[in-house]
Amino acid sequence: MATSSLSTIGSGLDIPTIVAQLVAAERAPSANRINNQGTTATAKLSALGSIKSSLSTLQTAMEAMGKAADVRAYKTSVPEKSGFSATIVTDPATGKTLAAAGSYNIEVVSLAQPQKLSSGAFDAEALVGDGKLSIAWGEEDSISVDIAPGSNLASIAAAINSAAGGKGVNATVITANDGQHLVLNAVNSGTDGALKVTASGGNGGLSALTWDGTSGGLTQTSAPTNAHVRVDGFDRESSSNSISDIIAGVTLDLTKAEAGTTTVLSITQNNEPLKTAVQAFVTAYNAATSLLKTSSAYDAEKDKASVLTGDSMIRGMQQQLRGQLSANVIDLKELGLTITKDGTLSLDASTFDKAMAKNPAAAEALVGKSGSLYEGMNSILKSNLDTGTGTLVQRTDALNKEIKKLEKQLDDLDLRMEKVSARYTAQFTAMDKLVSQMQGTSSYLSQQFAAMSG
Repeated sequence: MATSSLSTIGSGLDIPTIVAQLVAAERAPSANRINNQGTTATAKLSALGSIKSSLSTLQTAMEAMGKAADVRAYKTSVPEKSGFSATIVTDPATGKTLAAAGSYNIEVVSLAQPQKLSSGAFDAEALVGDGKLSIAWGEEDSISVDIAPGSNLASIAAAINSAAGGKGVNATVITANDGQHLVLNAVNSGTDGALKVTASGGNGGLSALTWDGTSGGLTQTSAPTNAHVRVDGFDRESSSNSISDIIAGVTLDLTKAEAGTTTVLSITQNNEPLKTAVQAFVTAYNAATSLLKTSSAYDAEKDKASVLTGDSMIRGMQQQLRGQLSANVIDLKELGLTITKDGTLSLDASTFDKAMAKNPAAAEALVGKSGSLYEGMNSILKSNLDTGTGTLVQRTDALNKEIKKLEKQLDDLDLRMEKVSARYTAQFTAMDKLVSQMQGTSSYLSQQFAAMSG
């Protein structure tokens, strides 16, 4: 706010100080009213922000609980030092599994292993041949390798690895007492990964590196074998030691062949993920309802209201949340969830485990995404949190607009007070000049009267 730099002229008055005091006195009522309204609106905005965050946490916990109830988790149990391990497989799109509780007798008859082919011995610098090598595996996969003139085993191995890029085959050179040998390793195990090598063009030297599946210039040092596993007496072969289509929803990873030894694989329902999700929901619910309570409470002893005391929207939220619990109180209790005297939720883990063992579908019917509690809670939370239409969002927007409006009122008040200050300054300055003139006239007259008397 601008103030005059003028001090006294003739009257001895401190005009800037007087003007500042008058302007402050005139500004105070409006400024106090605006600031008080702004403080209240800001406090409400902060409280609603905390409530929105708490309800969002509750919504996230509820969604996780609903998903856990719908998916139904399972776990596997395999004795130590078995020839395999087992894991539950879920559908990435739905998160569900085809696994079901049960037990299976597993016998690992043999493991899948990859093929190895080896060449005869060559001197390190010997020129093997040139032309083209074609290496095939599986049903349609193959690579074509150009072998330049003057190539030895090391350069041939490098050319094969460059062309393969880690797929199907890799080549290495092993130096033995009799010389160097080119070794081709099938990347894929089992008969599906078996290699066939043919040569064409060039000087014919590459014929020493061929294999048609049964014979050739190369020697098979390790035959490709399939995994063989027996489940409840049913035989199954696979080119891989990881087999996911024998038992629905389960992947068997074979680690050791133990023909004649049967191991029991047990699959049981795993309630821990759902129990953890339910406890997280309970914690989030209790935090949200506690915040709603403290935000709207009235302290009778201190005769002090909270920032949202008496707010109908907050009371409505509290009633809606309590109503959902009351509407499902019997089903909640059967699942181990009880409503305490202060309105919070409590989970009894032992009761929960017993309920899941007795009727696992009960949890899905209550807290699954189509369950009665989930649907009711979801409707309440969406009505408050949805962007644009949510009650909390709309109230927050309204408070932000109110705060901006109050800030504009303060700016306008400052402009008005600048004009008032200028007016007061002009009035007091004019008065001071008039007093000065009157003092001058009085002094003149006094001098004249004194002269006449003499």
